[in-house]
Amino acid sequence: MSGIRSIKDIDIAGKKVFIRCDFNVPLDGFMNITDDRRVSSAIPTIRYCLDQGCSLVLASHLGRPKEGRDEKHSLLPVAKRLRRLLGRDDIVFANDVIGADAQAKVAALAPGGIVLLENLRFEKGETKNDIALAKALAAFGEVYINDAFGVCHRAHTSVEAITTFFEEDKKAAGFLLQKEIQFSQNLLKRPTRPFVAVVGGSKVSGKLQALHNLIHRVDKIIVGGGMAFTFLKAQGIDVGNSLVEDELIEEAKKIMEEAKRLGVKFYLPVDVVAAQTCTKDATMKFVTTQEIPHGWMGLDIGPASMRLFREALSDAQTILWNGPMGVFEIEKFSKGSIKMSHAIAEAHATTVVGGGDTADVVARAGDADEMTFISTGGGASLELIEGKELPGVRPLRLKKPE
Repeated sequence: MSGIRSIKDIDIAGKKVFIRCDFNVPLDGFMNITDDRRVSSAIPTIRYCLDQGCSLVLASHLGRPKEGRDEKHSLLPVAKRLRRLLGRDDIVFANDVIGADAQAKVAALAPGGIVLLENLRFEKGETKNDIALAKALAAFGEVYINDAFGVCHRAHTSVEAITTFFEEDKKAAGFLLQKEIQFSQNLLKRPTRPFVAVVGGSKVSGKLQALHNLIHRVDKIIVGGGMAFTFLKAQGIDVGNSLVEDELIEEAKKIMEEAKRLGVKFYLPVDVVAAQTCTKDATMKFVTTQEIPHGWMGLDIGPASMRLFREALSDAQTILWNGPMGVFEIEKFSKGSIKMSHAIAEAHATTVVGGGDTADVVARAGDADEMTFISTGGGASLELIEGKELPGVRPLRLKKPE
């Protein structure tokens, strides 16, 4: 892809390479990885470096630890999974990020050796784009490779500040990052039509700019999840206690008017699964969106909505899905999201899944192999759709000749 420096464009032979990976994997209560797609996605870049005789320092965050180090956010399960995926028992795990243990283990690295640092976010400075931390991390490598698309929209130390310590020919994008950017950009430039966007998730605010951008590019928009209630309320419907962002009702009206003006079909749920509380033992019932009882809230799309949405998807040639249709973490409110996953997987279309929660739904539904492309980054893929330059990508751009 033009414009971004690839790992293949620079000389890494025999060098110590610092790779920013995205190993932010879901763990169950017993610290078992429930979906290792993000770990396996990093393997091509890791193997390429090993083939070049490099020694590797791998770094990633996991979750959002509040107060420094805590066991449930340790990357130790990732180290174990990496050993299995690479078929190597000699991958070394450092018990800190830039402390004595990490320094000693990185210093002892032989060619072909691999060290995985502990969770970057155990260091307070990581999320603050801290220069002192960036300098300490940069000292661990002669070359910097970013292969963590999922965090490229965040100006964090290991994504942005660290790049200032590497010359132009010593920093580049790994294969996964290149693939993600290429796919997102090509999809938006040249989609096969009809192009349908399925947008869900809890809040309109996080997807507002993406909706404004998508409306000019797609033929149909399907809105589900909590964000649908702001649009329904904007149409004058009483949605009970459902999640609504009142301050965005005018914005929602504008988006629907714009869709109408452009001839873009705009679909909202016609029925929901309602309950009085968002809990797994709540009593639930199916109601039309016009008849949500006082004090009840919609927590998933209902069967009629699913039939409507499936119909809207039937002639699609390109489908972009970002955001679940309900509170899928609770089983009784997960059916809409699971059925949407099945419908998209069965479509005769190029299917692109924006990462994060949407990718988790697809994995739960068992549809991952049927999708054309599953992004590893939810927020990052949204910002690409919005046309933003990502902080993690900007330093890797090729300089235009003067």
